[in-house]
Amino acid sequence: MNNTILKNLLYEYEQIRLKASKDLELRKKDLYSKIPELFDLENQISSLAITASKSLISENNKKILDNLQRDIENLKAKRNDILKKNNIPEDYLYLNFLCDKCKDTGYITSDNNTIMCNCLKQKIFDIEYNKSNISNLKNQNFSNFISTVYSECVDKQKYNSDISPRKNIELIKNICIDFINNFDDPNEKNLLFTGNTGLGKTFLSSCIANELLLNGKTVLYQTAPVMLDAIIDYRFGKETASNTIYNNLLDVDLLIIDDLGTECMNNMKFTELFNIINTRLLNQNNKPTKTIISTNLSLQNLFKTYDERIVSRIVGNYNICRFFGDDIRFIKR
Repeated sequence: MNNTILKNLLYEYEQIRLKASKDLELRKKDLYSKIPELFDLENQISSLAITASKSLISENNKKILDNLQRDIENLKAKRNDILKKNNIPEDYLYLNFLCDKCKDTGYITSDNNTIMCNCLKQKIFDIEYNKSNISNLKNQNFSNFISTVYSECVDKQKYNSDISPRKNIELIKNICIDFINNFDDPNEKNLLFTGNTGLGKTFLSSCIANELLLNGKTVLYQTAPVMLDAIIDYRFGKETASNTIYNNLLDVDLLIIDDLGTECMNNMKFTELFNIINTRLLNQNNKPTKTIISTNLSLQNLFKTYDERIVSRIVGNYNICRFFGDDIRFIKR
């Protein structure tokens, strides 16, 4: 990881916290001018809290601490009653964090162990790997999913299916929603999207990514050619490559491998692709990590193109979603 990137992001977090503090002070100033009683209550609560802290350090008297704590809770209850009567939410007098987990610091400390928060990890992923690939996620969500652009005609000879493209895409959408809802379940399978271009594979991948990001998960998007080239560069120790790319490919909550089948394969890349797929499957024993693979190749062509070990892992551990129909990019126009 580029240290400059991390430094800039931590500065960004600092500015976010400073703005939140200034906004809180402005809210307090405005509110106290309208309801002076709240200002008096806040001062009393702060004074008792300081007294309780000193008592804890110097006397360690449980009875005194209990009485102080009871008085503080009573004052807070009185404050909340005033807020409620004035239709003001209870958290109005608290800092508003973009990330409640790390309090906009980028790091979480638990049991004397400090780790990077997922929100900071994702910002690094977006800058170093995802770039523009998943930057338009706000518009790529299930609320913008329109199944009516798919044909409702059943044509077994044309589509090799007993259902229409519309019915098929609605079934795939339901599989995607189940994937999101059961993401932390180790038994929930990964996803393989197969089918021609222009049928919604990338859109649905982005819909899933968008929902999981909202749920605090990390998402890393890579096309198969770029991913495999980056791994080979890392293996050969090129200066531009870093071991973080390999570790992140293994550990990220959701890895999206797009355009599988467009890369130039050799034995080394076969091995690395298998390692990524297999290791992420094994990770599910401790941490749920899921993968979405998108390809224009049919399942039959996957068997022809890739090592049997790779395809067997996919067939056994992925829900295979076959996209078919007419190119919706032209239909929408």
